[in-house]
Amino acid sequence: MKEFDTICAISTAIGEGGIAIIRVSGDKALEIVSKIFRPKNGKDIREMKTYTMRYGHIVDINTEELIDEVIISYMKGPRSFTAEDIVEINCHGGVTSTNKVLENTLKAGARLAEPGEFTKRAFLNGRIDLSQAEAVMDLITAKTELAMKSALMQSGGSLSQRINKLNEYLLNVLALIEYAVDFTEDDEEIDPTIPIRVKESLDKAHNDIEKLLKSADEGKIIRDGLSLAIVGKPNVGKSSLLNVLLKEKRAIVTDIAGTTRDVIEEYINLDGIPVKIIDTAGIRETEDVVEKIGVERSREKINEADLVLLVLDSSRELDKEDMEIIEAIKDKKAIVLLNKIDLENKLDNSVIDKFENIIKISAKEDIGIDGLKNEIKNMFFSGKIDSESLIISNSRHKQALIRAEENCNEALVRLNNNEYLDLISIFVTAALKALGEITGTELEEDLVNKIFKEFCCGK
Repeated sequence: MKEFDTICAISTAIGEGGIAIIRVSGDKALEIVSKIFRPKNGKDIREMKTYTMRYGHIVDINTEELIDEVIISYMKGPRSFTAEDIVEINCHGGVTSTNKVLENTLKAGARLAEPGEFTKRAFLNGRIDLSQAEAVMDLITAKTELAMKSALMQSGGSLSQRINKLNEYLLNVLALIEYAVDFTEDDEEIDPTIPIRVKESLDKAHNDIEKLLKSADEGKIIRDGLSLAIVGKPNVGKSSLLNVLLKEKRAIVTDIAGTTRDVIEEYINLDGIPVKIIDTAGIRETEDVVEKIGVERSREKINEADLVLLVLDSSRELDKEDMEIIEAIKDKKAIVLLNKIDLENKLDNSVIDKFENIIKISAKEDIGIDGLKNEIKNMFFSGKIDSESLIISNSRHKQALIRAEENCNEALVRLNNNEYLDLISIFVTAALKALGEITGTELEEDLVNKIFKEFCCGK
């Protein structure tokens, strides 16, 4: 375990609440807290046993004035989150009292933790690898139960186990190549089974990497959410659709064209998928300065969206404005919604036949909305969301797996071309290095620091 100074930070959300926790980690954690903690039973907390708690008061280090009534808990390293000695001060929630306890902990000799430094220490001390550390942040920011479950699997080491298995295959390849090269130097004939065994291990690694990569696009959606833009000309029912999807009256609905003059963004949980719904201003030519800005923002959101919902009013014939919007989204992944089917149909369907996904709905009467939700799942998850399998949700992991796959594939191509085995080992080594970036065994220090800076201070 590496030696560090003792750090502290508030580990709970700032604000009014029943409890706030100040976490102290390092070899002097008990000594520092003992300077400001006065136990009710009068016993020296430096004699505390691990996994025990003490009740008492935090006092001002200079004046001995009582600050707060607290309970402290002690976890001795290496059996703690950071693999160091940890003391957690459980005080009353509230900005003033919590900051006062933190202030005196700093005066007693601790240093304020940098963002993510507790988890970074857990990684540097070998308690968790980098993929598990990143999963901690994913757990904190999970928007749905499915995202939380995926992060929990990764934090428990499920991805690490898969990467270790891949490493095993590739290290076996290198061992076989080393054995073959040694025999060649001694002018002995190479065992003819070696290239066959090399190919078997490379195939296993390549196939397993492919399986992991297949989940990456779905994983990104589960982690970051699906961006869905509702577009159409004014007064076709975009805001009504937003309201029925959210199951609340979030947008103003009137018969007056141009009511939505800006972009409205809200999240919904679609069977575990966090979906960011963007209700755009009606796209049309306008002289209204405010509405014009809203229309421009709408065009930007269309370009950024993963999926576009084009809303058309089926009770009216298509006009120039409709046709311009249809043209604008022709290259986007889109679903066409023929709204207001509770009214007489006047729309010429031949114009929109080029779109694969066309659904008839009535946003006002809540007709066809379940069909729309199912279609979204079909488009991005083939209708079924697998909540039991490991999902690659981190784009950094995905890029590393892509590089590993490319190098395995190159090694297989060269092996099939009967090229020298020691040349093939270059690509196998490169694949191993790429996999090492996921767990942190092959990562530059600057990138490690960058990853942990995205964490909150108390984690």
